[in-house]
Amino acid sequence: MLIHPWDAALEEGEWQDWLAVHDFGQLAVNGLPGEPPHVLPLHFVYDHERREAVTHLARPNPVWAALEANPDVTLSVVDDYVFVPGPWHAPDGVPPEHGTPTSFYAAVQLRCVAHVVDDPQAKAELLHRQLAHFQPEGDYAPVAPGQEPFGRMLPGIRGVLLDVVEVRAKFKYGGNKPRSMQLSDAERLAGRGGPRDAEARAHQLRRLTASDADA
Repeated sequence: MLIHPWDAALEEGEWQDWLAVHDFGQLAVNGLPGEPPHVLPLHFVYDHERREAVTHLARPNPVWAALEANPDVTLSVVDDYVFVPGPWHAPDGVPPEHGTPTSFYAAVQLRCVAHVVDDPQAKAELLHRQLAHFQPEGDYAPVAPGQEPFGRMLPGIRGVLLDVVEVRAKFKYGGNKPRSMQLSDAERLAGRGGPRDAEARAHQLRRLTASDADA
């Protein structure tokens, strides 16, 4: 992923806060010789203190041989993306239709070393970490080997613990454009009101305010 200086995270807390509320991504696993990479959509839980993410997959999933052959993987998360029409970025004195369209988006990629978890008790603990995140109200039965209702289901899954070795974060919201154009983008996003426009506008204004404070 190319990250220009103006698209880089302003600080580590920026991508951490974003990732805390974006817990669905795609796990990319190198394929075995002669097969394409595996790309697995999944929910996960990221723990910044431990620098690890946890998830699980069904045992029949075809990824296991490839994952065990090469545990170096990338967990990719992308959201808050919008299309910016060319006329929005046409310079003064240039016909609007000559403007260059672009995309705004936020992306975090976690490069990880994957560990497959098969011990029943360890899998139960991993699932409890996920349930505590996704169902914080606690409205779920305990997960324990041999205990109903979930114990009998444990053999049907394998846990995946991802040790994070590198984080790459990108917030592409026109940071290289003149301030006036960025404010115009924000106004147009508010006026358009399409899917994710509000989120993209919030990122753009937040980052613009931070750059103004640093100036």
